[in-house]
Amino acid sequence: MSRRNGRTKQRLTGPWSRREWLRAVGGTTLGASMSGWMHSLADDTAEHPDRKRACILLWMTGGPSQLDTFDPKPGHENGGEFKPIDTSVPGMQISEHLPQLAAHGGEMALLRSMSTGESDHTRATHFVRTGHVPQGPIRYPTMGSLVSKELADPSAELPNFVSISPYRFLSPAAYGPGFLGPQYAPMVVGDERAAAGAAMDDYEASLRVENLELPDGVELKQAEARLGLLQELEARFRSERPDVPVRSHRTAYESAVRMMRSEAVSAFRLEEEPDELRDAYGRNRFGQGCLLARRLVERGVPFVEVSLNGQGGAGWDTHQDNFERVRQLSETLDPGWATLMQDLKSRGMLDSTLIIWAGEFGRTPKINNMTGRDHFAEGWSTVLAGGGIRGGQVVGKTSDDGMKVLERPVKVADFLATICQALGIDTDVQNMSNVGRPIRIVEPEAEPITEVLA
Repeated sequence: MSRRNGRTKQRLTGPWSRREWLRAVGGTTLGASMSGWMHSLADDTAEHPDRKRACILLWMTGGPSQLDTFDPKPGHENGGEFKPIDTSVPGMQISEHLPQLAAHGGEMALLRSMSTGESDHTRATHFVRTGHVPQGPIRYPTMGSLVSKELADPSAELPNFVSISPYRFLSPAAYGPGFLGPQYAPMVVGDERAAAGAAMDDYEASLRVENLELPDGVELKQAEARLGLLQELEARFRSERPDVPVRSHRTAYESAVRMMRSEAVSAFRLEEEPDELRDAYGRNRFGQGCLLARRLVERGVPFVEVSLNGQGGAGWDTHQDNFERVRQLSETLDPGWATLMQDLKSRGMLDSTLIIWAGEFGRTPKINNMTGRDHFAEGWSTVLAGGGIRGGQVVGKTSDDGMKVLERPVKVADFLATICQALGIDTDVQNMSNVGRPIRIVEPEAEPITEVLA
């Protein structure tokens, strides 16, 4: 992808294997402490390094119930226990458990007619996040890798893609850079154990980034000497192997050192924020993750994703006790997301920051015998808000019982094409895949949802 300029461009990126990358990184002095995330800071060759737009993806692990969030069905037995409430836009209603978001109706476009056909967690997560179902030998990149590649600043002191508390267990390939290579992988804040842990309020530890400070007993002068030695040791190796992995390895370390020396690392110090604001976001992993996302975007990071996983990583996979679990999740989602929009708006950043709310699918309108809702991919909801979006509207319509789409079905390719256009990215640009075939991020038959584009 590339920014739209009236011309179709093609940029080809050669892949390399995880084994090659780990071999290149692991044998160095700093590799032991930084191999977990430093590859995300490797050299970026995007043609347009300005940071005029950014994207925050709020990922709802497990697939949220559309009927109990953004497509209520009052008066029908499938509607369930929740009541709808009015938003700030006449005629637009959402769940009663999202009262703070209701005040931001004018900034949100509700897409109620997602129709994707994939209702398995692994396949659906991969489909929505990459635009492709997992099949064959091609390793497709996740949305964040593709977007950040196009919007990145190669000289940036912070990573260009940060993933906060991802739960990757069910579909790990859906969270990786695929054929773009590890230099486009995210810096992960909060690993699987933190994302799925029972201590949901242990946000301070889970959102802390390790290895940004010098080790105990190592002074700056010593660290500089070690880096100088590393450069000398690698100089001959690089001269004999002038290939892409080695160049990216070197650039990754240079970028990481630049980050460690920079004031930009203060983005991760949430304690700098007023207590009142932190309280408003919610003193939990998702709320504080949203605050961290704002701090990162404010400092130029073009793509940040924040996952809401719930207890044990099950998140919105509400086969049992749907209403109680959705109520609890909504009580976390509502203040975190609403405060994020208000915070961005007050800083003059909402118009340039696209916010995406999505999971891998929705839930069945029919309530099962365990008071739960099962997987449903035939008519569900996503939300777009902020930069590049004309808010205050509902796109698409499902039937009164929620079982089928009546108006404006939206496919995954349409959804991703809309995101790209909102961010000013040219969907015609191609990247070279790991099988030697150029591939577009969005399929040619995609139809952007033009009515929501500002």
